[in-house]
Amino acid sequence: DLLIALGDTVLEGGDYEPALQGVVARYAEIQQNFDLPESVTSTIEADLRGRIETRTANALQFMDIMKASGEDNNAKLIAAAFNKKGHAAKYVNPGEAGMLLSAEFGNAEVLPESFDRLAALKASPEIVIFPGFFGSTKAGEVATFPRGGSDITGAILAAAVKADVYENFTDVDSVYAMDPRLVPNAPAIERMTYRERRELAYAGFGVFHDEAIIPAVHAEIPICIKNTNRPEAPGTMIVPERKYEQTEVAGISSADGFCAIYIDKYMMNREVGFGRRLLQILEEEDISYEHTPSGIDNMSVILQSAELGADKEAGVLGRITAELEPDNVSVEHGLALLMVVGEGMNYAVGMAAKATQALGDAGVNIEMINQGASEISMMFAVKDIDRKKAVHALGSAFFG
Repeated sequence: DLLIALGDTVLEGGDYEPALQGVVARYAEIQQNFDLPESVTSTIEADLRGRIETRTANALQFMDIMKASGEDNNAKLIAAAFNKKGHAAKYVNPGEAGMLLSAEFGNAEVLPESFDRLAALKASPEIVIFPGFFGSTKAGEVATFPRGGSDITGAILAAAVKADVYENFTDVDSVYAMDPRLVPNAPAIERMTYRERRELAYAGFGVFHDEAIIPAVHAEIPICIKNTNRPEAPGTMIVPERKYEQTEVAGISSADGFCAIYIDKYMMNREVGFGRRLLQILEEEDISYEHTPSGIDNMSVILQSAELGADKEAGVLGRITAELEPDNVSVEHGLALLMVVGEGMNYAVGMAAKATQALGDAGVNIEMINQGASEISMMFAVKDIDRKKAVHALGSAFFG
């Protein structure tokens, strides 16, 4: 954030010296904590001033140059600290190592040829300190990933060197079976599959962005979630596959802020292309959807409420009415989604009955239910106000 503020000040033509000194002071604090020579901070200040001088007409490109300096200079500091403590380490520049990115400043993607280039890092006899978040375009320009880009870098490197495991350090000991903010005594998950994590992340469950781990997932590299402040904690292993274990359910996730469009039309099932035309309307209105439960004469579309703001709702309903001629169309706001997920659900009988019984006993009305074709997840829509009660009810049913 300090670097972004510095970059903004430079672009605005203001006095950037106070912001620059604020950044330098932060590095000086780190340098002193590691008992490194003051020349380290001086070198970083010179680097920042050099970046400021590269100001270009492309504001996004300039901001990438400034933002990348954070990870870049931190990596140099860490390499120096390792060496001071007797651990042979070297800083590696991403661009020079072969981290090639698309020229989409602030939202770059890794290019396929990067993986073969980066594979050479595995042969290094020294500890490689590789800054995250950025790389270079084919033209040699600095480009950054979106926020969370350091996780993306880690996954790319793990895939490139065919690592045995990719350890991703966060601020939690492990991934929990339920949100600890809703269920303080939620059990930790020791092992889960990519599919389970993805299904759970769908409803607000996750410690990193889905995009961040795609390279590791494609390469089938196990991912271990660990705590930066408690590295001795075992963490949670995320693996391509796992054997069916005693617990059918791996976790229960929930998120609020959803709404549903309900459409009724007699003989809907005989009308070829009805669902496609409905989804086409949403596509043309730049609206993404989450689920589409349906019946013989009705169809529902679940959306994030932010996708259907007040400025869009009337227009979308108007188009649905005019183009699809339904008997009835309505919107319900204030919904929460709950996902019950587990590879073992595919082999167990009565999982849906167990879940609905638990919700019913807790006095939670189910607005909607949907089960994926993979049969490793069930989705329940409930009122926002019932979300916490519903999570506790399902947790008691499946975890005791």
